[in-house]
Amino acid sequence: MNFDQTRIAEMLQESLTGNQLFVVNLSVSDAVRPKITVTLDSEEGLGIDECAQVSRRLARRIDEAYGEDATYSLEVTSPGADQPLIDPRQYTRHVGRSLSLKLADGTEKTGKLEATEATGIQLAEVIKEKSKQKTLPAVLVPFTDIQEARVVISFK
Repeated sequence: MNFDQTRIAEMLQESLTGNQLFVVNLSVSDAVRPKITVTLDSEEGLGIDECAQVSRRLARRIDEAYGEDATYSLEVTSPGADQPLIDPRQYTRHVGRSLSLKLADGTEKTGKLEATEATGIQLAEVIKEKSKQKTLPAVLVPFTDIQEARVVISFK
């Protein structure tokens, strides 16, 4: 059975009603037993209970649309700590943490996320001078310039 990704996306949006959640990624495989993978997030983060609730709502809608005999695998999850930040709304809860950025011009920056704005982030870049680290004043990095952003995981 082929699942229409656009139709699944619409059902997913309906399943999010009443939550502050947003979709980071949706994929639908064309395998013999299709796999629907949903990655959700929110500005405050989310837990397993929210994922389970959305999973139940979405499964109900899929069963209604495609019939209860449709075979598929459904996974509703949140982004892992090692996953890049994709949606600008994901940055909010990481204020105060270190980010590693790859910019559209090919340069890379690492620094502390000071704030988020409508058009980008305020990043206080950390640079190495000889054997010391120096933190520069925060500057606006537009979302349009960010090719990839990852939270730097620290075990200090």
